[in-house]
Amino acid sequence: MAEVLAEMTANVWKVLVAQGESVSDGDVLVILESMKMEIPIIAEEDGTIIELKVAEGDVIHEDDVIAVIG
Repeated sequence: MAEVLAEMTANVWKVLVAQGESVSDGDVLVILESMKMEIPIIAEEDGTIIELKVAEGDVIHEDDVIAVIG
């Protein structure tokens, strides 16, 4: 299992996956917004979204877990 972590404080602008969904290395999972910039959060391995820990509109901070891929 791998945790997908936030690299900065940002708002969750768009969630593109759901718990239980299969993803591939390079798929965009979530788009964050910070200082008017959109930051895509990308899966770094193939697997299934075991747990999705954010929702649109959430504020997340550096090192918060966004999703768990198994």
